[in-house]
Amino acid sequence: MLAPGDQAPAFELDQLGGGRTSLQDLLAAGPAVLAFFKVTCPTCQFTFPFLERLHRAGVTVAGISQDDPASTREFKEEFGVSFPVLLDQRGYPASNGFGIAYVPAMFCVEPDGTISWALEGFGKRDLEALGLRFGAALFRPGEYVPEWKAG
Repeated sequence: MLAPGDQAPAFELDQLGGGRTSLQDLLAAGPAVLAFFKVTCPTCQFTFPFLERLHRAGVTVAGISQDDPASTREFKEEFGVSFPVLLDQRGYPASNGFGIAYVPAMFCVEPDGTISWALEGFGKRDLEALGLRFGAALFRPGEYVPEWKAG
């Protein structure tokens, strides 16, 4: 899996709901958080509501689904995802480019294409640090959140 300091590979993927989006499009307004997932992954299901909080704080977040459009749409509705979701189908070109073996796999990519943060699975402290960078509290006081979950 690519790590901080690596250059993110360029991609252009179909959007859920129509159209296409490239990495360059996502980076046009600043850093972007990319979250690769499968709809049947319990750790992805657990993580995405926290990524939604990051999105609602004004951070560019994009989900990248390794599943078909219908299943991805159901996932998005069930877990309250309002940020854009792209479809990495037909051989998983974006997932393979980022060297992903497990999901969720998340990356913060800077406008110059450099990866500044990466996480495989769920790590509370890593996600807290990402949220703090953007001034977003991902976890609420009194909310039970485990320290770690495998991808």
